[in-house]
Amino acid sequence: MKFFKYVFASALGTILAGIILMVILVGLIVGSITAAFDDFSSEKIASISSNSVLTLKLDGQIIERDKKDDFEIPGFKEESVGLNSILKNIDKAIEDDKIEGIYLSISSLNGGIATVEAIRNKLMEFKSSGKWILAYSEYYSQSAYYLVSTADEVYLNPEGTIAFQGINYKPMFMKEMFEKIGVEMQIIRGKNNKFKSAVEPFMYNKMSDANREQSNKLIFSIWDHIVNEIAASRGITVDEVNEVANSLAGFFPDKVLEADFVDGLVYQDEMKAILAERLDVEELDSDQLVDLDQYSSTKLKRTKSSDFKKKKIAVVYAVGNIQSGKGDDQTIGSDRIAGAIRDARKDTTIKAIVLRVNSPGGSALASDVIWRETVLAAEEKPLVVSMGDYAASGGYYIAMAADKIYSEPNTITGSIGVFGVVPNAQELLNDKMGLHYDGVKTNTHSDIMDISKPLTDAEYSIIQESVDHVYSSFTSKVAEGRGLRQSYVDSIGQGRVWTGLDAIENGLVDEIGGLEDAIEYAVEMAGLEEYRIKELPIQKSPIEELFEELGVQASEKIMQSVLSDYRLLQEQRYIQSVLKMKGIQTVLPIRVSL
Repeated sequence: MKFFKYVFASALGTILAGIILMVILVGLIVGSITAAFDDFSSEKIASISSNSVLTLKLDGQIIERDKKDDFEIPGFKEESVGLNSILKNIDKAIEDDKIEGIYLSISSLNGGIATVEAIRNKLMEFKSSGKWILAYSEYYSQSAYYLVSTADEVYLNPEGTIAFQGINYKPMFMKEMFEKIGVEMQIIRGKNNKFKSAVEPFMYNKMSDANREQSNKLIFSIWDHIVNEIAASRGITVDEVNEVANSLAGFFPDKVLEADFVDGLVYQDEMKAILAERLDVEELDSDQLVDLDQYSSTKLKRTKSSDFKKKKIAVVYAVGNIQSGKGDDQTIGSDRIAGAIRDARKDTTIKAIVLRVNSPGGSALASDVIWRETVLAAEEKPLVVSMGDYAASGGYYIAMAADKIYSEPNTITGSIGVFGVVPNAQELLNDKMGLHYDGVKTNTHSDIMDISKPLTDAEYSIIQESVDHVYSSFTSKVAEGRGLRQSYVDSIGQGRVWTGLDAIENGLVDEIGGLEDAIEYAVEMAGLEEYRIKELPIQKSPIEELFEELGVQASEKIMQSVLSDYRLLQEQRYIQSVLKMKGIQTVLPIRVSL
């Protein structure tokens, strides 16, 4: 009887799951039909009232572009906002007569350094239009303060703090740990790739001189830019900004007020009174504070005709670690991104391509597959690259064939170098765990990547030769794409990372600027007066996303609910990408955050 009970229970569970899934699918289909009908039947005209303020909280993870989200399924919505949406809405607010100013209510930012820079530049543009910006928080992280320093007035809670202490880069070294457990990480990197420090945690117990040199140069380049920008915005000196960091004055509200880091120490109700005074009203109405979600769903005027202009600029988003295969919105799959570039090249209505790169690199082979498509595309139409937080190693590989490269001042780029890692766990398996392997093979090196044995001298030499070949090919292609001598590329390569500002000087980047600047240049190259933007790769429909969430991405969704902190989530994704690595790698050795 128990057998039939279990069978019945299983069948009932299957039926119930099927019914629930059908309800969800019907809702999705109805939602998509309704959304499509709305798009073609009418437009959402701005419904906000006059004398309003655009409120930016930016609590979620800031990603490159908004996800396709015509409807929401409970439990499947990821708290994130696209950089493209933030910039677009600030642009819209500049032209909107109903928006008097922007209110920044930001404690911390879950975005990269160059991402923050892009938003900051757009806020400066908003200010230059003659409108005002006010900021208030009970706490400012370092990156949040860098952003809000653009405001006309910055306010802090009377008991609040500003985490302003400078940039610290301290990698963890694991060589001794692996030795203790009996694992030898066999490192093969380009013979002169002394700056390719991604493998140093497996080689040493502290930084090499080369790694210390490049890391020091990198973080000071980033910090000096930040300090200069804050000093200019706040009307104080660079030394005064650094003194706040050195003395940790941010822990004391009265000290940051005295240092002119803030304009006043007020409570939330007092801040509302300040906003009301700015709007020249006695009391602030909640309807006058328009959040980003609300403002995103409005339009200033009918722009439907512009949505159907035949000539297009394709913006191809390449975001995440690079690997072979399909990938997704957070991972650069060579098939998906190469396919998107190929589609843009073959589409006669697309007159230019902008490749948006935000990647620390990954598989050398996958990078080369994408690079080939960029070469073919550049032969047929203008190809411009816009670099985000990272465009390093493999990320630079896929960018180097462009007609012109733009980066933010704090973009981390370069890292032109190659490495491979082959673990040897023989001691761990034999001596620590008592596991032994024995077998037969058909050829001399049939077991070359077997972790139960060390590489032979011949095998090590073969892999070293392969790594050196990839590095030579990498530098040769950089030289060809950038119009440089290969020997010079090698001198600034060797795995060394650079900021965008430094990359301008050494020739790896053409101009400081964001995605909008890259698009404007592509439009100019294509000789267009009227155009529309087509974003690629095409984002998946919610139905497709649903099946993926229920399948291969279910584990990541569970981790997302646990790892609510953005940096922990990024670490988890990075570890997953490392576990999927195959073959020789071109990966950025350094990741820096404010």
